[in-house]
Amino acid sequence: MASLARNLGKINYKSSVLFLCDMQEKFRGNIQYYPQILTVANKMLQGAHAMDMPVIVTEQYPKGLGPTVSELDVSQLKVYPKTQFSMLIPEVVDKLSSMKETKSVILCGIETQVCVQNTVLDLLEKNYDVHIIADACSSRTMVDRMFSFQRMKEAGAFITTSESMLLALCQDAAHPNFKPIQKLIWESAPDSGLLNTSIKGETAL
Repeated sequence: MASLARNLGKINYKSSVLFLCDMQEKFRGNIQYYPQILTVANKMLQGAHAMDMPVIVTEQYPKGLGPTVSELDVSQLKVYPKTQFSMLIPEVVDKLSSMKETKSVILCGIETQVCVQNTVLDLLEKNYDVHIIADACSSRTMVDRMFSFQRMKEAGAFITTSESMLLALCQDAAHPNFKPIQKLIWESAPDSGLLNTSIKGETAL
């Protein structure tokens, strides 16, 4: 009897896009580990540029919540304003539809239990592979953050880390763009509380 095909979540930079979700100024002071999350998201943004990958950026109600943080240089990118609690507003859907080779979405941003999670579910419904960069996603509370990771994993998304993803995109140290990626991972990602223990004493993920 033939075994069912498994989706291993293997990724190729030629068919991938980076999503940056609502990483805005007004969230400073409210999001757990926000400075660390921004540091990691910036690594992913620089990595996407190094690999010549497309990047999609959204901002939740920028009139009230401000622009994307200065740590992330999105000045050369189209930024999509929204009020919907998902990045998949019609304009983003149209953009994705025009990217015929795209199979995988790499996702960073906030808040994990709201716009990140809803984006993930919408993307999975459209049959994209979704890879969540755990050290580049956060929430106002660690409870929301951790249970959202669990929820998205159960739905079929892949939970990974920035270093793992950047090296997966390269696939080989002989890749012509490995050197800039190597520089990005030379210093380990800052701690963002992912190994905090739960009530039962199990690791958060």
